[in-house]
Amino acid sequence: MTTATTTRTRRPRPKLVTLTDAAATRVSEILTERGEGYLRVGVKNGGCAGMEYIMDYVSEIEKFDEVVEDKDVQIVVDSKAVLFLLGSVVDYEVEVMSSRFTFKNPNQSDACGCGESVTITPFKDEDA
Repeated sequence: MTTATTTRTRRPRPKLVTLTDAAATRVSEILTERGEGYLRVGVKNGGCAGMEYIMDYVSEIEKFDEVVEDKDVQIVVDSKAVLFLLGSVVDYEVEVMSSRFTFKNPNQSDACGCGESVTITPFKDEDA
């Protein structure tokens, strides 16, 4: 008896998170100033719309976290946030009175009036 093996071509995996040039530059500046560690992004329950984006500095990558490299910068994505952030673009905006990181997230369906919290539906692969 012989067993035949077939090789399937895998479709490209969607990029978890991408950075704009402005975000990559600012993340690089921050991490250089700190001298070590990583910028970790994720989401948490909270706010009037249900969820909030979070960013924090960590010295180590946790076991199941995803490391994303884009534009020669590495960020860490909290493993619990992967399905909520898949396909997101992180930007850095500078305005007259403030500067901040923003998320353009295709999984976000709503936001509260103040913009501090959002409604996010986990990613569903329509092709699967």
